[in-house]
Amino acid sequence: MSIIMIGMLASLGAGLMTGVGALVVLFGKSISRQWSDTLLGFAAGVMISASFFSLILPGIDFAQERSGSVWDAAGLAACGILLGALAVWAMNAFLPHEHFIVGPEGADPGALSKIWLFIIAITIHNFPEGMAVGVGFGGGNIANGLSLATGIGLQNAPEGLAVAVALRGLGYSKGRSFRIALFTGLIEPVGGLIGVIAVTVSEALLPWGLTFAAGAMLFIISHEIIPETHRHGHQNRATTGLMIGLVLMMFLDVTLG
Repeated sequence: MSIIMIGMLASLGAGLMTGVGALVVLFGKSISRQWSDTLLGFAAGVMISASFFSLILPGIDFAQERSGSVWDAAGLAACGILLGALAVWAMNAFLPHEHFIVGPEGADPGALSKIWLFIIAITIHNFPEGMAVGVGFGGGNIANGLSLATGIGLQNAPEGLAVAVALRGLGYSKGRSFRIALFTGLIEPVGGLIGVIAVTVSEALLPWGLTFAAGAMLFIISHEIIPETHRHGHQNRATTGLMIGLVLMMFLDVTLG
């Protein structure tokens, strides 16, 4: 099987974990706001750890091998991280979307329905994650790609649950809430395919792709996930979840990657 197919399938598997998390709503279950914030904190911890251990540090190592200069490698990583964050900021600024709590953001939505605005918001969130998995495999390091896919999948489950629960709170049926949450995860293999093809076609793009994906994820963590987990006064539980997620992903990366 080609590395491109492996990268796409791995990002698909990570994306489907969104639907696994959302399965809970089909059985009429609900979770408290405290647990929701704890689980989202866990997701943030996984993403932070993955950004550094699976993306930024390998990107720096690869850039240093190619250039022979630690200064050049560090400068490339800094630029890649900032470009990734800038890309997500631009999507937030110019694409019409609506968050469950914060409300409308971006451009004028025109005739788009509220549910499509929610889907666009979650797509902005999930696309960089899929791209990160694809880039991880594109470098030819299967172990690193697997640890990334595992970590992203782990953090997608609580996100899928949070999305489905929020949709139920807005009056959507159990089935539709589950289907929408599952659909939002299916953008990840698109990002994975783009990421794995880009760095496979040109090896020189690998450190850029790794650090770009990291910057995109770090922006999302700071701009959306952490503020959401602290909004309802459960910051201690959210921080505990974050630390557990960070350590777990670090362990997975060290042992698998």
